[in-house]
Amino acid sequence: MEQVQTVEFDDKAIEGLELLLHEFWILRSEHPQEYQLIREREKVLRRYLDDKFGLLLIVHQHFIKLEKIPVEPEAWMGIASFQEQRDYALFCYAMAYLEEKSVAEQFLLSELAEEIRHDYTGDEGIDWTVYTHRKSLIRTIKTMTDLHLIRTVDGNIQRFDTDEEHEVLYETTVYSKYFIRSFPEDLTQFTSWQNLLNEDWKFQQEDETRKRVYRQLFFSPGLHRKSSSDPDFIYIRNFRNRIMEDIEKHSHYRLRLFKNTAFLSSQEPNYKYEYFPDAKAVTDVLLQLSYHLYEKRSSLSPLESGDLLLTTGEFDQYIIELRQKNGAGWSKYFRDASVETIRKECISSMKSWMMAETDEVMIYIKPLFGILAGKYPDDFTRKGDDSES
Repeated sequence: MEQVQTVEFDDKAIEGLELLLHEFWILRSEHPQEYQLIREREKVLRRYLDDKFGLLLIVHQHFIKLEKIPVEPEAWMGIASFQEQRDYALFCYAMAYLEEKSVAEQFLLSELAEEIRHDYTGDEGIDWTVYTHRKSLIRTIKTMTDLHLIRTVDGNIQRFDTDEEHEVLYETTVYSKYFIRSFPEDLTQFTSWQNLLNEDWKFQQEDETRKRVYRQLFFSPGLHRKSSSDPDFIYIRNFRNRIMEDIEKHSHYRLRLFKNTAFLSSQEPNYKYEYFPDAKAVTDVLLQLSYHLYEKRSSLSPLESGDLLLTTGEFDQYIIELRQKNGAGWSKYFRDASVETIRKECISSMKSWMMAETDEVMIYIKPLFGILAGKYPDDFTRKGDDSES
């Protein structure tokens, strides 16, 4: 009797999971080796992703894609190249335009632009003689090209920057038909993004808490305890050993659990992806600010959730104190910047790492911010460097 061979979750499967979690999709034509690796471990990957995350793995002859649906959408989850809401609107109109095209069908920039202008329902409308509107379309087209949704046949979209009459010839690709995920119900029936998320969980009622926890740990910088009865955080505490063992067996990450926050860390990070701390100049300031707040912990009173509330004035004062102490070692940009600029840079970066939230009057420093800290040596006497960022 022939023995059936079973494939275990080995190093190749771990590498495949890493690719699926970080890449929007793996195109066979662009990354054939990665595509083949995942195909060889498809069964164990599909089983694990369904069991722990409740996510769908799509394996197509031209690409492989994991439908990554977050527990809650965050601002930093958007398309990095987009700068304003109009960019997203134009992208959706352009995708609708492609729906009417067959694979490898060619079209002109002017045809797409006219279709968008005609269909656009925004309050301000679209006018391609307006510079900011053209820039928005340029960002949209470049993003679609980078995602391989369309291919440039002839011309350069950048020239549309100064000439609204400039022409570019494009061609649709097979991938454009699979970019937008399908929904079981008509989208017009939904009135908010919350409704869309709730619809997804209708099909994930079994082990829902576990799937919520895994998605948050792997898709976000950290998971914060929202209250003493937070079911997700209680689940992590109750099953921490089991979760820790499972994550270490199936990935390169380790679970870190503290009183008010949980996150994944890596001893050997792959800097092809984003990790904290990174090499950005603002990160140096953040690490030093974290240590500065640690030194002042006796005078600070965090909330029960671990959040530290600061006014803008208090945050600015800490920046002033920190620059007086360590400013000589900062990059030229931060040495010369105003306190307001430094604050905005810090808060923006902290928000992107889920280390801070703000409202109209207060800054909420999250517990995750205090996990890592840094300082210069006690004999630090540098006069600064001339780097720009």
